[in-house]
Amino acid sequence: MEGFAARLRELVGEMSVSAFARKVGLGEALIRKYLKGAEPGFAKANQIAMAANCSLEWLATGCGYLYRQAEVVDRLALQGARTLICEQDATMALPDEEALVRLLAYYQFLRSHKRADGFLDLAMARQFGKHLDEA
Repeated sequence: MEGFAARLRELVGEMSVSAFARKVGLGEALIRKYLKGAEPGFAKANQIAMAANCSLEWLATGCGYLYRQAEVVDRLALQGARTLICEQDATMALPDEEALVRLLAYYQFLRSHKRADGFLDLAMARQFGKHLDEA
């Protein structure tokens, strides 16, 4: 299975189709139709992407990042921040850049997926972390 259906299946993951449909605000029958190979129009694809917090570009084409750019660390900004910290306190020990990138990516992911009741889904963040190694 390739294309949109495969990427949608990846988003559904371990969740039931019914639960995923509720999450994205579409009917279960429609999600099943997409999983069998039908392709949605722009509005429906965008609705799925927004609710699943994935990149519309990735969902539609398979290109780009699975997760929205908010979870991608801007390395130039990170280097600038690191420079500023070192200028203020040269004795402060900072982790290497790769460790900081991972820390910030996890932080941004957890922050953007935090539920209204404050719950942080570490299992979902671990799944996100697998994509950090691919980027």
